[in-house]
Amino acid sequence: MTARPDWMRPPRAEGWFAEDLDRLPEAPRRTELIDGALVFMVSPQRWWHGHLVTMLTVALMEQAPADVRVGREMTIELDRHNRPEPDLLVTTAGFDGDRTWFAPDEVRLAVEVVSPESAHRDRTVKLRKYAEASIPHYWRIEDEDGAPVVHVYELDEPTSSYAPVGIFRDSLQRPVPFRISIDLQKLAPPRHT
Repeated sequence: MTARPDWMRPPRAEGWFAEDLDRLPEAPRRTELIDGALVFMVSPQRWWHGHLVTMLTVALMEQAPADVRVGREMTIELDRHNRPEPDLLVTTAGFDGDRTWFAPDEVRLAVEVVSPESAHRDRTVKLRKYAEASIPHYWRIEDEDGAPVVHVYELDEPTSSYAPVGIFRDSLQRPVPFRISIDLQKLAPPRHT
């Protein structure tokens, strides 16, 4: 068994803290903090996943009002022990080129595109954590025979949990977090026959 490099050892008995992520230049580019543990997203990204995230980013950017920004590869500091990185997020924060994370109250929508290695976290852990942090909207996108299926959730504030709003296959029409109309079939990579 290969020994872990020194940078992978937690700096304290309680594990890693959110601010530690900014001091780990050796860590893989996509590193999250979940319950004080580093989670590395090092499996090769499927083309389907990357293409879908890119196309959805463009579609949301084209429809977003001027005071809303769409971002990728940014973490959300939920608390001292949790700084997950959704595939895509919608924020009302002003642009700051040196930022490395957003606070939950700056995030209007977190989007996770499920991959085999992230399925459990996206379907259960992040669903719960984003809701407890009061992020108003959460989308989980699944691959259904090459076509995207979007599971949409909205925050039920009294219970700090998400209520399912719907499952969308062909098109997605939503009035929140801003008026959104997306042809989901155009997001997926074309299939070769």
